[in-house]
Amino acid sequence: MARPTQRARTLSQNFLADRATAELPQSRMRSTGGTPTARLAAPDQRHPPLLLEVGAGNGALTESLARRSRELHAYEIDPRLVPGLRARFARSPHVHVVAGDFLAARPPRTPFSVAGNVPFSRTADIVDWCLSAPGLTDATLLTQLEYARKRTGDYGRWSLLTVLTWPHHEWRLLGRVGRHRFRPAPRVDAGILRIQRRPAPLLTGTGPRRTWSDLVELGFSGVGGSLHASLRRAHPRRRVDAAFRAARLDPGVFVGEVAPDRWLRLHEELTA
Repeated sequence: MARPTQRARTLSQNFLADRATAELPQSRMRSTGGTPTARLAAPDQRHPPLLLEVGAGNGALTESLARRSRELHAYEIDPRLVPGLRARFARSPHVHVVAGDFLAARPPRTPFSVAGNVPFSRTADIVDWCLSAPGLTDATLLTQLEYARKRTGDYGRWSLLTVLTWPHHEWRLLGRVGRHRFRPAPRVDAGILRIQRRPAPLLTGTGPRRTWSDLVELGFSGVGGSLHASLRRAHPRRRVDAAFRAARLDPGVFVGEVAPDRWLRLHEELTA
């Protein structure tokens, strides 16, 4: 049988060893040696009706999440860890330890939140699962810091996925967690990524959603060598020029440098 550290590496597991990261409220986010800490349990909701934890691991986050939820489903893919988790929360009837892969779970039909310290190698799949779940209200995830910064525009650039989903989801970077707060320690620091479904979408209706995705995908396609040139493949130059002026964008701007709110203005002008 593989030793725990070998098993952890196989499953891309890095267990959170710093309880303060799970316990501190967002209002008390602070920096210790350049490492901010923040609460992971649904910062904007004290007691979400249903909370799903991705990868309960050794229960470092589960204990904190259990105190902040009415019903908690803690998923753990490693069968060696499940008995210990179930014993630990045997006296907490609202905590259900689920043995299995979170990605294989069917999203609840009722509103729910997601939180967890996700395996870095599976981050993209877990985020896609969250974005495609109609009942998801919010997801607060410990991810690789670089991933969180790319998705939230923290580098001054925006990714295709973020812009595509912006009308329905807000992306935020809540804090940073140093790599030495995990066991085994990963090679890079982690970031606390917050994805929240908007109560009222910025675009509604099948038509606007379709024209939005068409516009953004065309812009990120790189056809023509620039955003301005790419959009001219589908719209007259005079309209693209007018849209860029309305969005206060330079014609030579790189596509990744265009913030989501500027995309919304481009969409408004080019689909009017």
